[in-house]
Amino acid sequence: MRATNLKNLFTVSFLIVAVLYMAAPARADVDINASVGLECDVIISFDARSEPNLPRAFSLDIRADNDANIVDVTLLSSDYIIFPGTIQIDAQGNVTDYGSPVAPQSDLPGGTLPGIDSNGITIELASLYSPVGPGSPNAPDPCAPLVSVTVDKSCTLTITANVPRAGSSGVVMESPDEAVTVNLPALPGIFVTCDDCGCYCGRPDYDLWVLLGRPECWCYSRQCRGDIDGKKYGPFWVQILDLNIFKTAFNKTDAALPPNGVCADLDHIKYGPFRVNVVDLDIFKQYFNKLEDQVPECPIYFPLP
Repeated sequence: MRATNLKNLFTVSFLIVAVLYMAAPARADVDINASVGLECDVIISFDARSEPNLPRAFSLDIRADNDANIVDVTLLSSDYIIFPGTIQIDAQGNVTDYGSPVAPQSDLPGGTLPGIDSNGITIELASLYSPVGPGSPNAPDPCAPLVSVTVDKSCTLTITANVPRAGSSGVVMESPDEAVTVNLPALPGIFVTCDDCGCYCGRPDYDLWVLLGRPECWCYSRQCRGDIDGKKYGPFWVQILDLNIFKTAFNKTDAALPPNGVCADLDHIKYGPFRVNVVDLDIFKQYFNKLEDQVPECPIYFPLP
C-alpha cells in the first residue's frame, strides 16, 4: 500500500513551511556542499552548525551535463531517512518500505526530474524524531553527508533547489518562522571525472603528473603510506616490491625518475629538485612490512600545501 497520507502530510508541510518563512524576518544559513569522490561520484553534505535551528527536510534537483547519466544514489545519512515520495506503509500504519531518497517523477510530474539512468534526479529526504529541537538527544547532526551521487561519465553536476517540494531554498527548517539562506555549490557546478583518476581531479600540477607518467597512483588507497604499486602481496601493502621502486626514485630529478617513480612521492610535495626525498623515506619506513590493519587508507582528498 502506498503511503499516500504520510506523503501528502510531508508535501503539505513542505509548502506551508516554505510560505511561512518567506514572510518571516529571522534568517538562517545552511551550506550545501559537494565533494568529488574516487569513482565517478560526488558526496553531497550540509552544514548548519552556525544555526540554533536545524533543517527538517531537503529537496534538491541534481543535473548532469555532457550527456552523462546519474546511475546511482546512495544514502549516507542516518538521520534524514524519511522519503515522502517513496515510503510505503501497510493498512495498520507500519512502514513496509522506507523507499529511496530519489523522488519518482510520477509523484509530482511537473516538479520532478526523470530519475536514475537519466541526466537529472530530484532527491527528497527528511528527519523524523522526538522530542524535536537541537537540544534533543535524538536531534540530527547539524553537519553531515546526505547522499553520494554516481555518474557514468565525466561531467559537471549542478545542484539547485526543488521549489515545488521545499520552496525557493530547497531546505525546510524545523522552526516555521525562520527564513533560510541556502548556499548551494556555485556555478558552473562540480566537475566529476571518470577518466584517469577522480581523486586527482582539479589539482594544480595534474598535467605534470601526466607528463611523469603515473597520475593514477594518486588513487591507490594507501599510496600516501608507501604503497607505490597499488598491489598487496601476502598480508602487506607496503613491501619489498615497493621498496625496489622507491630506491630507483629516491633523490632523482623529474627528468631522471623511472616511469612509475613519481608514485614514490608519498607526501605529494617536491622539496628542492627532488619529489622523492627523505620525508618520503620516513613515511615509507613507518609502514614497510606492516600488516594491513596497521596501514590505514589515505584521506580521499589528499591536501596540497
